[in-house]
Amino acid sequence: MKPLIRKELPVPPHFDPAKVGEVWRVPYLERAAEAELWAKQNHVMPSSQDSFRVSLLLVDVQNTFCIPGFELYVGGQSGWGAVEDNRRLCEFIYRNLGVITEISPTMDTHRTVQIFHSIFLVNDSGEHPAPFTLVSAEDIRKGTWRFNRAVAASLGVSEEYGQRFLAHYTESLSRGGKYDLTIWPYHAMLGSIGHALVSAVEEAVFFHTVCRFSQADFQVKGDNPLTENYSVISPEVLVNGEGKTIAGRNRAFVNKLLQHDAVIIAGQAKSHCVAWTIDDLLYHMSAVDGQLARKVYLLEDCTSAVVVPGLIDYTDQAEESFRRFEAAGMHLVRSTAPIDTWPGIRDR
Repeated sequence: MKPLIRKELPVPPHFDPAKVGEVWRVPYLERAAEAELWAKQNHVMPSSQDSFRVSLLLVDVQNTFCIPGFELYVGGQSGWGAVEDNRRLCEFIYRNLGVITEISPTMDTHRTVQIFHSIFLVNDSGEHPAPFTLVSAEDIRKGTWRFNRAVAASLGVSEEYGQRFLAHYTESLSRGGKYDLTIWPYHAMLGSIGHALVSAVEEAVFFHTVCRFSQADFQVKGDNPLTENYSVISPEVLVNGEGKTIAGRNRAFVNKLLQHDAVIIAGQAKSHCVAWTIDDLLYHMSAVDGQLARKVYLLEDCTSAVVVPGLIDYTDQAEESFRRFEAAGMHLVRSTAPIDTWPGIRDR
């Protein structure tokens, strides 16, 4: 099937790249009117008419990860990682409004009492682990950290169950070759400013929706208090120590992505939620048809790794993951390259 690749569009005049690193209110009514006019002027057709369907998956492009000064800002090694990533991402969306069929933003969504937040654990002195503490299965076995029995009632579990589950959880991570349980700063809190999409990206997604009559498909993840959920597709641990299911995979979303002719992925952070999501998508694609990986395009200039200067730097792990994805058939592309020049699309 020959894809219908329309020419790139100019970036609309309302976009201000200097404001990408700030939080502000999107003027919906004004943008909606401009979007409909923009679509007419540039002959942008409704997405329902696409013969070649393109999905843009935006992983956790939220204030908490993308705005300097917020809880888990992903600055990368330059310190401006997520801000520059989102400037390029917005420009990519606007230039390719006529090509992108649907945008799916994932929303990392947390509450206070969750297994990766400090309040969940205590030591013998009643102190909580500091942010960025790594908690291993050995730490739980030795009693360095234990379940905070004070939160048991709010989770609807017993104190004994909480401690058993914590041991099972950390052991499961170890067996699976995952990172140890990381205690993250409170972030992406449901109802908070940090939870919201970055304003400039929200505006671009809204503009796309109106131009193309294509409802954005928001995917909520991370709200289960007993498991981490880096990937939008699968939580880190699915069952408790007795084998009872505590969380499930998002198979419906995987199936929806597979129905598209191309899947483009960007977002934060490259070393964690982006890598985990891609890894899970690759796993499900491989189970169906190994060639499906070739329909995936990774915007390598629209994602950055977690770096906390002087403490942690996951850049090497992120790059290693992306090399593995490329070896599996996925394409590493730049947002500035026209889509019709991308490998696998230009050859169709």
